[in-house]
This record gives sequence, C-alpha cells and structure tokens, in this order.
Amino acid sequence: MQPDDNGKRWWLDDPKHVEWIFRGLCVVCALLVAADIFHLYHKHSHEGMDFLEMPGFYAFFGFVAYVGLVLTAKELRKVLMRDEDYYDG
Repeated sequence: MQPDDNGKRWWLDDPKHVEWIFRGLCVVCALLVAADIFHLYHKHSHEGMDFLEMPGFYAFFGFVAYVGLVLTAKELRKVLMRDEDYYDG
C-alpha cells in the first residue's frame, strides 16, 4: 500500500479491504436472490405483468440493464471521444 502525494494511506488502497467489500456485496446479493426465490416477501405486480412475480426477475433485469449500460457507454465513447492533443493549443 503506497502513500499518496500527501503521504496519506487510504483504507481502500489496501487490496484486502476491497476484497472484503466485494465479498460482502456478493453475500448481500445472494441473500436478496434467496429471499426472492423462497418468497420471503410479497411482490405486488400490476395486472397483466405477472412476469414480475418470477423468482429472481429483478436481479436478472438489473444485471441485463447494467451490462447494456456498459456496452452502450463503450460505443458512445467512440463517438464522443476527442483526440489526445485536442486541448493543446
């Protein structure tokens, strides 16, 4: 863990802490999907939208939306990106 320009060490500079956060998020996601699969709460779907009652639908939808957002941003970057020396006068 290297200090920054001011000599400070931040807690996220340690890979061990980043790994704890990642594992914690994985556990939380797994628990939420398990709660959805075992119907530990009641979902209120609108009439004609019964697919919202499928176990894991919101987790799947969120994952697909996130991947779609990343892929869209990659393509948008090609359109919006400036040359490396754009700001050099």
